[in-house]
Amino acid sequence: MPANQGLLERITARPDVFGGKPIVRDMRISVELILSLLSQGATQEELLEDYPGLEPEDIRACVAYAHAVIAGDRLDAVSVAEA
Repeated sequence: MPANQGLLERITARPDVFGGKPIVRDMRISVELILSLLSQGATQEELLEDYPGLEPEDIRACVAYAHAVIAGDRLDAVSVAEA
């Protein structure tokens, strides 16, 4: 089990939201969006201000998800929960 499993539980996927892409806590905020904004230089504070439902742990969960995918953890350990 990955060390960030608790964080990864914040990442879900629903076929009816963004075509099943990973999203944060069943909200309409994709992991892809958060990672894109971070890569463009957005700060955690800016993200939390722009997306009121977002929590600091959600941002960490997005980064943990990306790390798990890139690190090659077993797919079953990385897959997201169906909401």
